[in-house]
Amino acid sequence: MPLILSPTQVEFNARDDGKFNKPFKEQTDFFRQKLNLPTERYDDILKAAHDRAFVVAGAMKADLLADLRNAVDTAIVDGKSIQWFRKEFAAIVQKNGWEGWTGSETKAGRDWRTRVIYQTNLSTSYAAGRWAQLNDPDLLSRCPYWEYHHCDAVHHPRFIHKSWSGMVLRHDDPWWKTHFAPNGWGCHCWISAEPASEYRGEVGPTGDTYSYIDKTGKKHTVPSTYTYKDRYGNEHVLPAGIDYGWDYAPGANKTSPLKDIIDQKLIRLPASIGADMFQALKPTIAKETTLQWHATLDEWLATPQAGRSAVVGGVAPEVLKWLKGNKEIQPVTAEIAIREGLVRGSKQDRHAAAGDALNEMEWRRLPMIVDEPEQILFDTRTGKLLYIFPSDDARNIKLSVEFDPKKLKKDQLNMIVSGFKQPSSTIDEMIRGGLYEIVQ
Repeated sequence: MPLILSPTQVEFNARDDGKFNKPFKEQTDFFRQKLNLPTERYDDILKAAHDRAFVVAGAMKADLLADLRNAVDTAIVDGKSIQWFRKEFAAIVQKNGWEGWTGSETKAGRDWRTRVIYQTNLSTSYAAGRWAQLNDPDLLSRCPYWEYHHCDAVHHPRFIHKSWSGMVLRHDDPWWKTHFAPNGWGCHCWISAEPASEYRGEVGPTGDTYSYIDKTGKKHTVPSTYTYKDRYGNEHVLPAGIDYGWDYAPGANKTSPLKDIIDQKLIRLPASIGADMFQALKPTIAKETTLQWHATLDEWLATPQAGRSAVVGGVAPEVLKWLKGNKEIQPVTAEIAIREGLVRGSKQDRHAAAGDALNEMEWRRLPMIVDEPEQILFDTRTGKLLYIFPSDDARNIKLSVEFDPKKLKKDQLNMIVSGFKQPSSTIDEMIRGGLYEIVQ
């Protein structure tokens, strides 16, 4: 029978055995601000990056991810059961022709996979909503302590988690940053706000070891941390009882990790998928990229340092289609980047001497130039893409982008290799003479 929940749990059905009741505003707000992000594996992004990205491991197509996102959103907002979600999932998989995903071979595998997607998204959005509620200043003034609760209804309890149940610590204790529930796959623990009178002088687990009692009453002593080696061979030191990638508090991150998602994840995507994602996420990515580019440019100009680069935009899907259809060239990724040396190096000095260099304000418009060019041309002599944009005077800004994988360095990012001003009449003459072809 369904689990009867206390009001402090805000109607979260921890056992997944029926419907979720209607969510609270903080939960839906958290989920709906996420961006759809294709990933091959769940840990392509880690910890707080999941606060801004909706991912389903192996779901790489934008339409597939959008359909899965809508199903999860409906499950949260309308309190749909996991049985409902499984039917929706099956229909979405069939509609999008998604094959070979982990768990697809057997009913047990499909049940496991749908439970992971369903429970992870509902529990983390619930936890993020609870974090927002628990940190409300009015509530904190009355209840500055938090209590950890283990859900005793789970079939396979973590006894370390069970040993934390009833522990009361201040809301700003560092322990919560890594242990705020859920803190593992299938974890159903939860947190409540408590007045100072409930504090009994506990301190979070300290020292080199940690002890807990199992269901037979036997005491176990384990190291307070353990080392997890990921698929790349990197080692991660985690608190005992916390799963890899779960040592963070959902919703607690105050700074946007979107730049990290763009820099560390989107650049790994095949060009066609990355271009689709840049297009789908255009409003948010454009704003974030511009803010980050301004901060990066300020740093480059203030403290010169060779070798740095920054992503400033992406190649549009229709441009990729033109390149493949007309030139039989397929870029490796969709991202367009720039190296620091172009902005303040020898090329900039030469153009400054010639009177056609971009000024600082024009360099600041770089993401806009890449995102909304007046024209995109193909230079038939060099094989580069040319992004044309009006300058502050009567000339046009011309950015040359190297995108041919055979000519790029090992990172394979499409790279802006020159930027200067050129009269419109010169560009028009190049087009009439067949030296430039119009792409867009």
